[in-house]
Amino acid sequence: MNRRYLPLLLALLWTPAALAEVEKFEITERVPFADGKEFGAVGAYERIVGTVTFAIDPAARQNATIVDLDKATRGEDGRVRFSMDLFILAPVDLSRGNGALLYDVNNRGNKLALRFFNFAPGGNDPLDEAAAGDGFLMRKGFVVVWSGWDGELLPGGGRLQLRAPVARGSDGPITGPVRCEFVTSSNASRLGVSGGGHGSYWPVEKLLSQATLSWRENPREPRQRITRDKWQLHVTHPEGAGESQLPQLEVELDESFLPGRIYELIYQGRDPLVHGVCFAGVRDLVSALKHGEGEENPLSGTIARAHGFGVSQSGRFLREMLYWGLNEDEQGRGAFDGLIPHVAGGGLGSFNHRFAQPTRYATQRGNHDYPVDRFPFSYEVQRDPLSGARNGITLRSRRSSMPRVMHTQSTAEYWTRAGSLPHTDPLGTRDARVPGNVRFYSFGGTQHGPSGFPPGKGTAQCLANPGDYRVFLRSLVLSLDGWVQGNQPPASVYPTIGEGTLVDWRQEKSGFPKLPGIRYPGVIHYPSYWNWGTRWDRQIVDRQPPTAEGDYVVLVPGFDSDGNELGCLSPPEVMAPVATYTGWNLFAEDHPSRDSLVGLRGSYIPFPVSKAEREQSGDPRRSLEERYVNMEGYMAVLKRACDRLSADGYLLAEDVERTLRLQRQRVAPLFESPAP
Repeated sequence: MNRRYLPLLLALLWTPAALAEVEKFEITERVPFADGKEFGAVGAYERIVGTVTFAIDPAARQNATIVDLDKATRGEDGRVRFSMDLFILAPVDLSRGNGALLYDVNNRGNKLALRFFNFAPGGNDPLDEAAAGDGFLMRKGFVVVWSGWDGELLPGGGRLQLRAPVARGSDGPITGPVRCEFVTSSNASRLGVSGGGHGSYWPVEKLLSQATLSWRENPREPRQRITRDKWQLHVTHPEGAGESQLPQLEVELDESFLPGRIYELIYQGRDPLVHGVCFAGVRDLVSALKHGEGEENPLSGTIARAHGFGVSQSGRFLREMLYWGLNEDEQGRGAFDGLIPHVAGGGLGSFNHRFAQPTRYATQRGNHDYPVDRFPFSYEVQRDPLSGARNGITLRSRRSSMPRVMHTQSTAEYWTRAGSLPHTDPLGTRDARVPGNVRFYSFGGTQHGPSGFPPGKGTAQCLANPGDYRVFLRSLVLSLDGWVQGNQPPASVYPTIGEGTLVDWRQEKSGFPKLPGIRYPGVIHYPSYWNWGTRWDRQIVDRQPPTAEGDYVVLVPGFDSDGNELGCLSPPEVMAPVATYTGWNLFAEDHPSRDSLVGLRGSYIPFPVSKAEREQSGDPRRSLEERYVNMEGYMAVLKRACDRLSADGYLLAEDVERTLRLQRQRVAPLFESPAP
């Protein structure tokens, strides 16, 4: 052979498949989806279920930010192996799809994309026609993909599993402090410390006598120690589970755990997972599906674009994946072309540090001091005034692997998830510069996840907020796919300091009216600069609990005279309101935590129906009668709101019709019933 051609031959033999970090797909099921229903021109879909095995290189530049990867067991080839569960919905004839993959980062093992885009009922085993909802993603030709990534999950409930490697020390197991915070809504004598369906790290048995259990009424109050002789720790490991499967930990108290109290267990744990492989696994799965790599690849050669969507915890996953620069695979290619981190607020997550606890999320009341809401908050590179560090969500990402980002959130995130910090500086003194690859859409008058209708109160003072932003997500995912192909998306819509629509949260500054019988919050969630010990720069926690060394400043959208929010992209029903729709809610007057925010919930405070009712109650808001006169007057205002949103590119034509129909059903009884 002519030696001139030897390098070319070697290059041809050393194909991308030989370099792929996905070793193989093991498909265990391929069955029709939605009972074989045809989704327009795209046709029928099938359900593909299996597992994916990965082999990643600890020495690769692209994996350098994965904590403790150097302490995982390696194969003879020097690579670290792990696996994930896989679930795909794809057109039977892949050539009839739109060429785009939508990866839904599952939330605690749960699949959410069909609920948020298809108005489907949800569930972890989508199979029949009902599971497809209105078929939106299928009609548009998306391939929808889920995989396991959360190493805390216990098996069962259709939860997708990650089998992560375990970090080992050179002289034995790695140990360190583990902290678990938990709350009960009713009296109980035995409680899991990590929530339903979640495991916890193995305790070091010989050190269990040093474990502590305490309680406090509010996050920053002193901890009250419960003596060691009054409680026991129970450890249950699922039968037949491998070493990477965490056990379930439960605490049994001689007396009863009381509702509303914040309980906290601190113990010495062992064998931390190398949890940061969750990012590498998702990255390499998406990259392999795009480029046809990996043995038995079910989508080989059919995917041109890939987008990531994540709700809450899963939205924080996408932000943190970007933060660690882990959208770039070992071959230097970007995995995701577009991202929608939804209702993530200002958070990152407990995903990529030693003894990571992915399920933890910080709110005004719960899990307040976990390494979740921490600097950097913004996509712009900023200097932290509390630590002096200079950082940003996009700092580590190379231009070649930088995705387009649509940061979407409800207004509950401003109250409970530091939602202003992604678009301000850390002390709330100026608006942040928004990079050209980022758009912000803040959905006014909505809560973290829309309430059903009619809404209920539960333990809160106000009805939950039914304002539904999902119509915007449907439009925006199509705009995102167009954006990566060169088409500009609709303009960002979010409140700003410069326009006077992002303001101090206190009532005298926010403009919220005084409403009869309604208590306004005297608290809000704000992140702090926490001291987790001297090794936190290496993502190792040595101090549990941590200590606060300064606070960041959060702002909220201002309010109009009705108590509805300014400067936001509000759903049609909020633009034509029959109530005040807020991003906050307080516990009921008789609740032990009456002055705290109710989780991630907003409020729905109906307007008076008539002028007489308004005057009798002293409500400053105009009544429905004064605003709209009758039902047809209301529908005319709603139609104008829908048409405006549609013309500006935020609302699809099919969702205009749906909104008009649905709101007529919901609002008509208000005009038909006589005022009380």
